Amino acid sequence: MLKSLWSWWYDQPALYFERAENLDRFIQNELQPQEKHLQQIDKSIEDICEFLEKQDPPIQVKGIAVGGSYGRDTVLKGHSDGTLVIFHKERFEGDLIKLKLLAPMGKVKVVEDKHQLILTESDLCITFDVLPIFSVLVEPSVWYTRTSASKYKPSPATYRKRINPGKSAPESSVCFTELQGSFFNHRPRKVKDLILLVKHWYQQCQKIQNKDSFPLQYALELLTVYAWEQGSGSDDFSIAEGILTVLELIIKYDKLCIYWTVNYNFEDETIRNHLHFQLQKERPIILDPADPTINVSGRDPELWKQLAEEAERWISSPYFMKANTSSWMPWDVLPASLYVTRGHKLDKFIYDFLQPKQESLNQIGEVVDIIFKFLTEKCFKNSTMNVGKVVKGGSTAKGTAMKNISELGWNLSPSGSDVDLVVFVNHFQNYSDQIANRSTVIKEIQKQLEVCQLKDFEIEFEVTKWKNPRVLSFTLKSKLLNRCQEFDLLPAFDALGPRVSNSPPDPEIYIDLIKSSESNNGGEFSTCFTELQRDFIRTRPTKLKSLIRLVKYWYKQCHRKLKKKGSLPPKYALELLTVYAWEQGNGMTDFDTAKGFLTVLKLIMQYQKLCVYWIVNYDFQDEFIRNFLLKQLKKPRPVILDPADPTTDVGGGNRWCWHLLAHEAEIWSSSLCFKTGNFDAVEPWPVLTVQTPGSNGLGHCQLNIQMYKWSILHI
Repeated sequence: MLKSLWSWWYDQPALYFERAENLDRFIQNELQPQEKHLQQIDKSIEDICEFLEKQDPPIQVKGIAVGGSYGRDTVLKGHSDGTLVIFHKERFEGDLIKLKLLAPMGKVKVVEDKHQLILTESDLCITFDVLPIFSVLVEPSVWYTRTSASKYKPSPATYRKRINPGKSAPESSVCFTELQGSFFNHRPRKVKDLILLVKHWYQQCQKIQNKDSFPLQYALELLTVYAWEQGSGSDDFSIAEGILTVLELIIKYDKLCIYWTVNYNFEDETIRNHLHFQLQKERPIILDPADPTINVSGRDPELWKQLAEEAERWISSPYFMKANTSSWMPWDVLPASLYVTRGHKLDKFIYDFLQPKQESLNQIGEVVDIIFKFLTEKCFKNSTMNVGKVVKGGSTAKGTAMKNISELGWNLSPSGSDVDLVVFVNHFQNYSDQIANRSTVIKEIQKQLEVCQLKDFEIEFEVTKWKNPRVLSFTLKSKLLNRCQEFDLLPAFDALGPRVSNSPPDPEIYIDLIKSSESNNGGEFSTCFTELQRDFIRTRPTKLKSLIRLVKYWYKQCHRKLKKKGSLPPKYALELLTVYAWEQGNGMTDFDTAKGFLTVLKLIMQYQKLCVYWIVNYDFQDEFIRNFLLKQLKKPRPVILDPADPTTDVGGGNRWCWHLLAHEAEIWSSSLCFKTGNFDAVEPWPVLTVQTPGSNGLGHCQLNIQMYKWSILHI
């Protein structure tokens, strides 16, 4: 037994004995080749390209692309791989590249029978496979270097021909070498360092298993990029968290379904149908971002199983413990895309990937309680100000917090499981006081937080660019709970005052709000009505909250893709639209999630017709409020009035880029989410885009319904 244990210990890679906090240094010292040696290789490749362009008349070279680890700029110290793809302008038979002509060129070793060139520079050795090819699909640049990024994007016709080659033989996948390299060269240097670590680990695993080939190397490089994109996206991140995330995904290999839409997407029907076909195959699936016909994950699940076992062994190593005894946490990255999840599995998708664990919610509750206690007992202890009440808002208060955000450990997300704490202070006697004095209150809270220094917590404040900020944003890092939580503290005037639960506010409160909002665009004082916003969602059925989680997750994917193209409507608008879709289309505590999701997307696609409101807190009975509401409902569509604050239109008309979101909704409406287990199409609920009299309790209003009908029909 002792001998067996010693044998196991002796066989483990040296990497397993590096502490997680030292991995950056390990990469730099053990894995990264020296840049000067790479530059010498670059110079040799330049000379070879120049030589080849002049050598094989009458066949002319159209271009040269470099690929493999060298082309992706993920070369490991020691021995690595590369490809030299030579594009010809004419079809040819046989070998037109006479590699032996290159033998006299410096440090180039020619292995002619294998069509290989071996370039050596000190402790760096790269073996290049030389691949001559005729291709009509691509137009590569004259020659493509290790560090260049291609601007070339294939047309849908290029991929249609790749998918359906007709009578001609299908093109070789190496014709997309330039795109493969470009995909990686857009990534930060640290992502490539993480790739080096993953590749080194993989090669050590292969040694343990006495295997010489590396069939999954490219798949693992892509998996690393995916882990970083979904889990961090930052130029600077923790290597320990990154490698843990990749290992966790490897352990879930039988659930992996990964693809990119940087070169091809779902908009073209032929490509969409092919992608659907590819993404329904047995997992793991990792599609080449340059070539949708190639699943680079291979066809041998046994290889993945062996890797998963090695991954579990390393993860359980004591070397992934921090110096303060807490563990490193992986990013929370899903192994499969929502897009490829069929409708009858959406509930399981939500449960497995989106719904937070009760333990996590309890931890958030503990942290929130600490801030509550600080605000009510300590913050204004030596001040004339005092706190009347503190109200929790955001997704945690509404019951729509998401697992993949709220359980990120030390990793932060800008769209995280938000905790909004609205602080009602006696310093504000009216709305004007809130605007004039909120900055003073915020500065005092920040000052007291800095002075008091909460036990076992680190506080990091977000710097604001506004002279009169509305919010104090900070992150609370818990040393004990190994998590961090983002907070938004918002000082507000207590407009509602003492209120009986479930009773609507006095109309005078809204009259005062409307008059105070005349000088702004509305929504300035929505924080004053946080309790009503929270209760509007919190009282809904559990399954509706799950549907809201699903819509929010979809929105997050869209935001990641579209944020550079324009400002998307607020997330709250989609939450309200989801409630509206359910109220008007179903209203049951149990329903088909796929139908609900599709209904929301269909409403987004018809955003130019949307006119949605509720009368649970305010209504049309008071003449002043009625006239204001009718004026609001005549605004450019979409109109989605906040059920707690009639001055807030979260639809916003032309304020936000609804057209971008609508385009994404149209693409997603063809996804597998809306196919049943038998691949039948899911139908949305029949929901009108314009609110109608009687649909929101209007029948209970004491007003002239005929007059209202005339008004609403003429909006």
